[in-house]
Amino acid sequence: MTKRFAAALLSTLAVGITPSAMAQAPDTFRAGAIVVEAPWSRATPGGAKVGGGYMRITNTGSEPDRLVGGSTVVAEGFEVHRSTVTDGIARMEPVTGGLEIGPGQTVELKPGAMHAMFVNLRQGLKPGETVDGMLVFEKAGALKIAYRVGGIGAQAAPAAANAHQNH
Repeated sequence: MTKRFAAALLSTLAVGITPSAMAQAPDTFRAGAIVVEAPWSRATPGGAKVGGGYMRITNTGSEPDRLVGGSTVVAEGFEVHRSTVTDGIARMEPVTGGLEIGPGQTVELKPGAMHAMFVNLRQGLKPGETVDGMLVFEKAGALKIAYRVGGIGAQAAPAAANAHQNH
């Protein structure tokens, strides 16, 4: 392998892992300084009235922003909830005033912790489906996203091979 070819190969590989390349991933969404990665949900059992939404939210800017609302096509309401365990008792409560994401900070919404709650589901969530949604940030504004639906007991996002292609 010549030095010139090796240098070109290394340049190509380095460009392939830059943040701008990551923003083009099928499960990455951007509005202003906010980057949302890998939004997903769990399948719900029949008759369920609530579902959960999980993702990583990064603020690449120099000022804080706040997740102040959202929606999905499958639910009447959207709330951000915090799960806690105190004295062995699990509790879930809405986050009031919005969820702040500081400059340079990444906040992960995940099962058993901070998460989005889809309230009054109009239909069940099934594995392999993609559910369109919207997040609303105080500064970055509205951001269309798509949640990939995994299994009922999933602890992580389903494989990207099933990602929504139309966004």
